[in-house]
Amino acid sequence: MHWQGNSCGKGFRSQKRKSRSKKAWEGQKDVFLGIDIGTSGVKTVIIDEKNTVLDSSTTPLSVSRPRPLWSEQSPEDWWQAVEASVLKLSSENRRKVQAIGLSGQMHGAVLLDKSDEVIRPAILWNDGRCREECKALENLEPRSRQITANLIMPGFTAPKLLWVARHEAENFDRIEKVLLPKDYIGFRLTGEFATEMSDASGTMWLDVPERRWSDEMLAACELSRDQMPRLLEGCEIVSTLKQDVAASWGMDGVPVIAGGGDNAAGAVGMGVIDEGSAFVSLGTSGVVFLAGKACHPSPETGVHAFCHALPERWHQMSVMLSAASCLDWAARLTGQSDTGEFVRSAEQNADLTGGEVFLPYLSGERTPHNNPMARGVLFGVDYDTDQAAIAQAVLEGVSFGLADGLSALTEAGGKLENLTVIGGGSRSAYWGRILSAALNMPLSYRQDSEVGPAFGAAKLAHVGLSGEPAEAVCTPPDIISEITPDQNDVDALAEKKDRFRRLYSKLESEFSEQDVS
Repeated sequence: MHWQGNSCGKGFRSQKRKSRSKKAWEGQKDVFLGIDIGTSGVKTVIIDEKNTVLDSSTTPLSVSRPRPLWSEQSPEDWWQAVEASVLKLSSENRRKVQAIGLSGQMHGAVLLDKSDEVIRPAILWNDGRCREECKALENLEPRSRQITANLIMPGFTAPKLLWVARHEAENFDRIEKVLLPKDYIGFRLTGEFATEMSDASGTMWLDVPERRWSDEMLAACELSRDQMPRLLEGCEIVSTLKQDVAASWGMDGVPVIAGGGDNAAGAVGMGVIDEGSAFVSLGTSGVVFLAGKACHPSPETGVHAFCHALPERWHQMSVMLSAASCLDWAARLTGQSDTGEFVRSAEQNADLTGGEVFLPYLSGERTPHNNPMARGVLFGVDYDTDQAAIAQAVLEGVSFGLADGLSALTEAGGKLENLTVIGGGSRSAYWGRILSAALNMPLSYRQDSEVGPAFGAAKLAHVGLSGEPAEAVCTPPDIISEITPDQNDVDALAEKKDRFRRLYSKLESEFSEQDVS
């Protein structure tokens, strides 16, 4: 069973409440569950109708990299992690859940056969194998940039399908449905095939300005609408939780709301839904996100122009593929098992004048370079380079990468005056000091900013169930601290930022010469 033409859940609450006794509802607050299928883990969060976080849980995931440029995960691992993470939440909170919202890593290609079985591991957003297919797809459909509002990049979903068609023809011939990561979990929860506008925008099969599937882009990949999931707005109801899942989780008759791609859901969580509001995300990837009321394409800058997770809203976004994940890598490299301690080693030293420079391209780069072949570089090390100096260089390098993205966004016409910081990296005020100086922009830190997309998914569940205006539900959390750029820090990092950019320019041809066969 599913709802079509549903205005983001309007009227569903009354239908549901009529099915229960008045006594069961007296004094009971509505509670909402958000599920985020991240790259490094599945996060679940339960909030009440006032957006207070009541409970949360995380279950880790690992990424398979069987060949250079490849990045894959098993969809079954996502499902097992979802079940584990949900069941870590208190049974009392689970029993009160009134609606579930979904979020997840974008662009991943989940291929299902006629029996609804997964054909091969999902190819992820940070997989760089299909560079040639991007060029081929733009040649196959010369209007691709007008239709999709974007430059086709290796991380997106459509070129992945061309790669499968060219290199795994037997798998391509078996494809019955193509789903995105969160939508595969939605299928496991409801038995329905559905997606929503923000996540669908990153497939390159969506006409982003018109918010509908593009037959032209699908035909260029030898696919059809029949192989796509049903297309909804992020606050619309997909269906109700399957009985066996509901019984296992201690729930009953709970609607599942379509949700949003991780960045759009993160924006909803922080109230970044209106014209000019923006955030910077310090997660596995790094993002600068600007909300708006219209689609503003700028494919030549490498800036993404996608639909937002709420109706009649769009956003622009710059994306770097490796952000906080660079800190995890560098911590392991220096023998530090605790990434937080690794960052604190830089903070205790607090030296912004060191000569080390880090290029954070561990899995290639999107904005502004669109180069899956780019790789990480630690430059300028000497005998005095220690763990603290490496940590400092990584914090700065990721910040410089985000500054490049911000420059691309402003070049594309974006106007930003302040950024809310979200993601795991938002826990470090010292990184905020460096980032504020690198961007030369004030930063705001809000309550529950580290909860991320799962928080926004839960808010979308609230909108979807109640039919309340998004503006009333998706309000910005309280600001708990602010960081303004210190001019001494800005000056100390200026020359290093220039060197960062010169290094990439000088090494770009060397990256292209790598043997990744």
